Amino acid sequence: MAQQVRGVIARSKGAPVQVETILVPDPGPGEALVQVQACGVCHTDLHYREGGINDEFPFLLGHEAAGVVEAVGEGVTEVAPGDFVILNWRAVCGNCRACLRGRPWYCFNTHNAKQKMTLLDGTELSPALGIGAFAEKTLVAAGQCTKVSPEASPAAAGLLGCGVMAGLGAAINTGNVQRGDTVAVIGCGGVGNAAVVGARLAGAARIIAVDVDDRKLDTARKLGATHTVNGRSEDTIAAIQALTGGFGADVVIDAVGTPETYRQAFYARDLAGTVVLVGVPTPEMKLELPLLDVFGRGGSLKSSWYGDCLPSRDFPMLIDLYLQGRLDLDAFVSETIQLTDVEEAFARMHKGEVLRSVVVF
Repeated sequence: MAQQVRGVIARSKGAPVQVETILVPDPGPGEALVQVQACGVCHTDLHYREGGINDEFPFLLGHEAAGVVEAVGEGVTEVAPGDFVILNWRAVCGNCRACLRGRPWYCFNTHNAKQKMTLLDGTELSPALGIGAFAEKTLVAAGQCTKVSPEASPAAAGLLGCGVMAGLGAAINTGNVQRGDTVAVIGCGGVGNAAVVGARLAGAARIIAVDVDDRKLDTARKLGATHTVNGRSEDTIAAIQALTGGFGADVVIDAVGTPETYRQAFYARDLAGTVVLVGVPTPEMKLELPLLDVFGRGGSLKSSWYGDCLPSRDFPMLIDLYLQGRLDLDAFVSETIQLTDVEEAFARMHKGEVLRSVVVF
C-alpha cells in the first residue's frame, strides 16, 4: 500500500517550491524504499526548478541523501531493511559495453525505480536525478543504495551522493592526482572545495584555489589549499603560472564550467598536464581554442562524470576515512534546515553564503 509523506515539489519553471503530500508505492522488483534522514541542497535541484535540466514538471527535488532502507522488492540482495545507505544517481547495470569492459563508472545504462511516486491526485512526479529525496521517504532502484557504516552522520554522509563526490572524484579518479603534483582548482563552491580536499588526500604538494569570492577562498585554505588566487583582481592564468615557476599546474580542475574558466584551465596547466571539467556547462555555451595549441600542449582534456566514481567502491572507503578523522565531511555542512526551508536555502546557495545546506528529518 502506498504511503503518504511530505516532499518538496517544483510545479513549474521558476516558481517557488512547495512542500506537499505525495504517495510513495511499496517497492517492486529491484526497488528499495528508503526513509530519508538527510538531504543536501544542491545546485542541480535549483537547475531542475529553473527548467535547466528538462521540462518534465512537476519535479520531486532532492538527490544528495542518506537514510535507512525500510523495505525492498523482489530479487533485491545488495541491501536489506535496516541498512544505512547513501543514495546515488548512477546505479550501474552490469551489462552495457562499459560495464563489460570493467569500467562500470562509465555505465551507459544506469537505471532508476520503475514505479512512479505521485501527488495525491495521481499526477506522476519526476524525481530529481531519479531519486527525489527532499521527502520523508523515497522509492529508488536498489542499485542506487550503497551500504555504509551507520556510525557516519547522515548529514555528512549524504553529501557523497553528489557534490562532494563529484569534487573528490574529479581530483582522485579523473585527474589521477599523484603525490607531489601541483593542482589548481577554479571555482571553490561545494564541488571545487571538495576537489581541493581530494587533491590533499592524494598527496598534492601544492594546491591553488581560484575564485572571485574571498569567503570561498578562505574556506578553501582551511580545507587544504596552499595558495589562493582571486580571479576578480588577478589574472588567473598568470597567477597560477607565477606560483608554479612559470610552467603551470600538473592538473587544473574547472569546477565552474564556462568557456572562460575552461580557457583559463587549459592555459594554466603545464605541458602534458591535465584539464578536468567537472562544472556543468549550459547547452548554449561554445568553446573555441586554437587546434594547434590543443596539439602542442599535449596532455589530457577530460570531463568528470560524478567524479567517475563507483559508489560500491568509493562510498564505503570515503566513509571509513571520515570515521578515521582523515576526511572532514562535516566541514561541508554549513547549516541544517527543515524541509520547509528549501526555498530560502536556494537563495543562500545562489548568493554563495553556504557550502551546503542540509535538510534533516
